[in-house]
Amino acid sequence: MTEHHVINPLSTGVDYQALAERFRPVFQRIAEGAVEREQTRALPYEPIQWLKQAGFGAVRVPVEYGGGGASLPQLFELLIELAEADSNVPQALRGHFAFAEDRLNAAPGAARDIWFKRFVDGDIVGCAWTEIGSVAIGDVVTKVSPDGDKWKLNGEKFYSTGSLFSDWIDVYAQRSDTGGDVIAATRTHQPGVVQSDDWDGFGQRTTGSGTSRFTDAVVEAENLIDFSTRFKYQTAFYQLVLLATLAGIGRAALKDVAHQVRSRKRIYSHGNAAHVSQDSQIQQVVGEVAALVYAAEASALKATVPAQRAYVARFGGDDAAEHEANVAAEIESATAQVVVSELIQRATTELFNALGASDVRQGKSLDRHWRNARTVSSHNPVIYKARIVGDRVINGTEPPFVWQIGNGPAR
Repeated sequence: MTEHHVINPLSTGVDYQALAERFRPVFQRIAEGAVEREQTRALPYEPIQWLKQAGFGAVRVPVEYGGGGASLPQLFELLIELAEADSNVPQALRGHFAFAEDRLNAAPGAARDIWFKRFVDGDIVGCAWTEIGSVAIGDVVTKVSPDGDKWKLNGEKFYSTGSLFSDWIDVYAQRSDTGGDVIAATRTHQPGVVQSDDWDGFGQRTTGSGTSRFTDAVVEAENLIDFSTRFKYQTAFYQLVLLATLAGIGRAALKDVAHQVRSRKRIYSHGNAAHVSQDSQIQQVVGEVAALVYAAEASALKATVPAQRAYVARFGGDDAAEHEANVAAEIESATAQVVVSELIQRATTELFNALGASDVRQGKSLDRHWRNARTVSSHNPVIYKARIVGDRVINGTEPPFVWQIGNGPAR
């Protein structure tokens, strides 16, 4: 693969329909079990295994390395389709695609080739960044310490989304020797890693977002990555996954309400037609839900374009153009977040205006759409994103590219 190091092929896109057709049978299979998994809170081990076997985790890897060669807009369009099937699954894969994106932005060479091969072979990466409890903003309690030619990782993380299903975990940690912030790519299946399914949110209940504990977990030296090299549009990327998830939730909600209206037999005496599907007011409600979902999906996909531009600019040799693209990626993802969060929450509430009291029964699980949308929308507080966008529009202020959470006051 020496030639590839020189040429450095990029994933700039392939034929979307051909790409999507590879995965749509898997998406359909995932959709068939989504309601049952929701009702029994069954974690999607099998669905993620199906996606691994189909090569979904390597969809962004360049074609020349055996991957799908998808552009970022194409990745997020696929994630919308996947979220329509089961919104928990794309969020569970959020850490994987972010880590894969970081490797796509890494300097060409043997280290990057190894990760590309792992992705193509089906390896999935979870994430474990957030520490809760008495941790001040800026503090990193999780440490990696030198141990011969390897490192030992110790600490505890929550919101370890997707890690229960993963082969590796992208762990945000601090070096004990220098104090430098790093990513410790840690093999999941080893004695020093203990994971718990203790996420108890009312939505997105099967994303595997619980606790990960590391006790002298082994990290190979080549898998310790300086955080300062992390891809610059990462915050936008993480948000774009959530926007795709929201858009998919909207599509699933629209599909469900249309099905319920078509199949509903009972009508009201003061309604407008002999069948609910012909009632003009019901049609209006469903049409309005469709418009909300349409606008949300369009906004989510438009916001992906600057991120692709930032990826290509990473290797373009023009620092100013790359920086401009990174700023645009942040601002557009934040702008879309403000509207998409509201649109999908409205859509998943309004759909009940087209239905009857029997449709709030737990057996139909139609409430899952609102609960999932509300949960996804709670990430990265939208009020701060609106302020950041406003500050940019008014004052030209650049957005923060990396931010943290912890106990105040900030250092």
